[in-house]
Amino acid sequence: MRKVLVRAAIATLVAVAALPAKAQENPFANGKPLTMIVGFGPGGGYDTWGRTVSRHMGRFLPGQPNVVPQNMPGGGSFVAMNHISTLAPKDGTTIAIVARDAPTGPLTGATGARFNALELTWIGTPTTETNVCIATGKAKVRNVQDMATTELIVGDTGVGTGTYTYPKALSQILGLKFRIISGFRSSVDVMLAIERGEVDGICQSFDSIVNDRPDWIAKGEARVLFQAGAANPALKGVPAIIDLAKTDEQRALIRFLYAGQAIGRPFVAPPGLAPERVKMLRGAFDAAMADPQFREEAKKLRLDVDPVSGADLEKTIRDIYATPAAVVKRVGELIK
Repeated sequence: MRKVLVRAAIATLVAVAALPAKAQENPFANGKPLTMIVGFGPGGGYDTWGRTVSRHMGRFLPGQPNVVPQNMPGGGSFVAMNHISTLAPKDGTTIAIVARDAPTGPLTGATGARFNALELTWIGTPTTETNVCIATGKAKVRNVQDMATTELIVGDTGVGTGTYTYPKALSQILGLKFRIISGFRSSVDVMLAIERGEVDGICQSFDSIVNDRPDWIAKGEARVLFQAGAANPALKGVPAIIDLAKTDEQRALIRFLYAGQAIGRPFVAPPGLAPERVKMLRGAFDAAMADPQFREEAKKLRLDVDPVSGADLEKTIRDIYATPAAVVKRVGELIK
């Protein structure tokens, strides 16, 4: 039996060696799918982006594998980030879409962020973001100035997301009055809670709000109180939150707080991938972003495609990690 096993092992090695180099480098050669982990529950903006990219990216990978989305909610996508960092196979067969603010979790000392963002493999982002805080038309808060004296009740989807960190920090930096209600699995659940009158609003990506509830703002059912990140042409006249800062320290804190808006909707792979696997995944992502079929579907879903490559996304994250320690420490304290 031992001789049979040895002969079988030798035969396998010979067969692998006889394969063309491209077959040996292809992790999908035997019909293996690409697993696309979504760090949130079904139905929200990250889930929409993850599933949309899933339907196209496989066409640009060797062997054109199926791409299988898998929701892994928890901790504002820290659960997904920790999985990618430690448990996911390091062969290019598993990637994830995570919260734009999640990469800064270890930098700010966020609870549950057990990964090194500088060691992970950044694949790219299909867009950059403008974040807004909205209030339902029935809320007592009518504008951002009201928040100096009137409380806005907002829902959040986890400590690693802007739905939690932005109101938590702004309440201390600028004295805005927020009450944060936690425990929602996705932004869709918060939207339903707003409709039920359980919360007054949410701090969320503007594109996600328009995508989830396209008539809310247009019909006056919700008001945009302020915006942050890249100025959005559709939000003309809406104040930028950084313009409410009165000191250089407040401006520095707000800039770092919203640094994740440049990270957008980041796709990430495990650390330690072989260079050819990194090139394979980044190349497939970039090709999908330029693909007319992907662009057409994104347009129908009201997704604003403005991609950033994996290399540029990695540079953005490294630049964020170069923020002065005093600013990082202070923001980390504010969002705990």
